Amino acid sequence: MDKELRSRQWFGKKGKDGFIYRAWMKNQGIPAHELQGKPVIGICNTWSELTPCNAHFRELAESVKHGIYEAGGFPVEFPVMSLGETLIKPTAMLYRNLVSMDVEESIRANPIDGVVLLCGCDKTTPALVMGACSVNIPTIVVSGGPMLTGKYRGHDISTSDVWRFSEAQRAGKMTDEELFTAEACMTRSRGHCAVMGTASTMACMVESLGLTLAENAAIPAADSRRKVLAHLSGSRIVDMVREHLKPSDILTRQAFENAITVNAAIGGSTNFVIHLLAIAARIGVDLAMDDFNNVKNIPLLANLQPSGKYFMEDFFYAGGLPALMKELHEVLHSDAITVSGKPIAENYVKSECFNREMISTFDKPFNKLAGIVVVKGNLSENGAVLKPSAASPALMKHTGRAVVFEDIEDYKAKIDDPKLDVDESCVLVLKNVGPKGYPGMPEVGNMAIPKKLLEKGVTDMVRISDGRMSGTGFGTVVLHVSPEAAVGGTLAIVQDGDIIRLDVSAGLLQLELSDAEIDKRKKQLHLPGNLTGRGYVWLYQTHVEQAHLGADMDFLKGASGSEVLRDSH
Repeated sequence: MDKELRSRQWFGKKGKDGFIYRAWMKNQGIPAHELQGKPVIGICNTWSELTPCNAHFRELAESVKHGIYEAGGFPVEFPVMSLGETLIKPTAMLYRNLVSMDVEESIRANPIDGVVLLCGCDKTTPALVMGACSVNIPTIVVSGGPMLTGKYRGHDISTSDVWRFSEAQRAGKMTDEELFTAEACMTRSRGHCAVMGTASTMACMVESLGLTLAENAAIPAADSRRKVLAHLSGSRIVDMVREHLKPSDILTRQAFENAITVNAAIGGSTNFVIHLLAIAARIGVDLAMDDFNNVKNIPLLANLQPSGKYFMEDFFYAGGLPALMKELHEVLHSDAITVSGKPIAENYVKSECFNREMISTFDKPFNKLAGIVVVKGNLSENGAVLKPSAASPALMKHTGRAVVFEDIEDYKAKIDDPKLDVDESCVLVLKNVGPKGYPGMPEVGNMAIPKKLLEKGVTDMVRISDGRMSGTGFGTVVLHVSPEAAVGGTLAIVQDGDIIRLDVSAGLLQLELSDAEIDKRKKQLHLPGNLTGRGYVWLYQTHVEQAHLGADMDFLKGASGSEVLRDSH
């Protein structure tokens, strides 16, 4: 190791400063030799009982520690704010940037030479990666893993079924008692959602970016091999410190292109777009919305809910992400470096597929439609996103009459009203659920089908909003419309009865109004002010950027590095 460890700026000092740094660490029963030149490895833990997906992370952290000790490092576990998608209000996305700040400053301010990021539930992964990128010391990610597949009345179920159950209950086809029974049947083990929702998409994202060891994405949380992966990751981060292998060495333009390609083939969440854009901006890679349209030749290879039939547990048994990436070898940058220090091809060249119904070949794909399509037009000048593999083919080219909800409260008040003027050909439009408007951009874009249409058997409609959708959701849903309504985007001036045209193959989302009429309506707009005058929400609404830029805060883009400029002692 030819470069002095960063932690030596603390523990290697003489006199009063060194005394204070070492003495207060020793009150935990730490022998003196642990602080005399070993790489100090931070374990950034998002454990919380309020984040059920991550509630097993104390145990996982112990496995990481074993690996760190084995490799000659010294582990120090520290907490950061944890974002539980299921419980936190108004939306976990509001706090993603706050957690990234917590992570960044926790790493920079402390005597850490390398860091292991323990993340699972949706926003914990991009938040931790964003924060670590802005410091840029050796970093490895360990995901928490998906739940075991749920079992209900002889059927496999998981989170995507929540939406189906909800519609069935609203249509009178499922009783409250049956819904209550399904709760325990679905969430029968530790871990995050067992489908290709956002959490699994994020786990696949970090593996395809090269930030994890192979097989990180799909090992179930309850499987002992998840602990083995954590142990091996603990060992590897110590070597990464010795090799000075940092995120900036791994997260190249090629790595981001690999992640986009893989996301297409797995049918990943639309949330992938907004998080990858934010990570790229932190590490200094020029990534834009149009880059997500560069994979139209990539088919869907993973037969996973919500775009397919199976679950993450099945995906792992079939060979996991390495087996799928092997099918993509010819279209990947196979020489991109990962945390192993070796090309990413090393992660998958020896892998095998054990279930071709689960992971198809590139030549005979499960579905020729894949990826995330970016559509633009006068209704979304900066772009909006849609996932074709989870949409209805008949609605991919559609023109319909707008039924407008001004905000989430308006939507909740009207959606089940028998008097709502709507039919199956209409386009549902939800405004003011974007980054600034909500605030925080909640997962409400996959609006429920109006009850009067559900009762007629309608299961899908074109839905458009400036909000997001759960990765477990499905339907012909256009999301992340930018600019959002709250900043005066064209979405803000859409009225009931306006005609909207969606043409996915042409990449078009168009409001059928003249430019003159659009300009006239915009001049009459009264934009909403901030919802609060204080605290983090004020900071967020004042500085958050639009969805096409990743919805990060403008002052957080880029990096501050790992140097601490002042010493208080």
